[in-house]
Amino acid sequence: MKTTLTLADIKKLPPISDERLAEIEVFKNTDFSDCPPLTDAELKEMTPVNARHPEWYEPKKKDIHVKLDADVLEWFRSFGKGYQTRMNAALREYMLSH
Repeated sequence: MKTTLTLADIKKLPPISDERLAEIEVFKNTDFSDCPPLTDAELKEMTPVNARHPEWYEPKKKDIHVKLDADVLEWFRSFGKGYQTRMNAALREYMLSH
């Protein structure tokens, strides 16, 4: 039975021990001879993990200065509080579809 982890589940996991981190750092597998090369079609089907599991994704916000057309800004503001979040969501939807 396959279970889907949520971000809350992942945050509940115990921290990785220093010993395990050291093992991970030392491990190097450079022999990929048993892995078949991916076709162009397979590569096109791949999507970023945050697109498949948006519940795992916590984007980092950056402050910027951007100039917008006044009518565009007023339209988003007309819906009330949270207009910047809605603008970000609209930009994200456009980004993910292109």
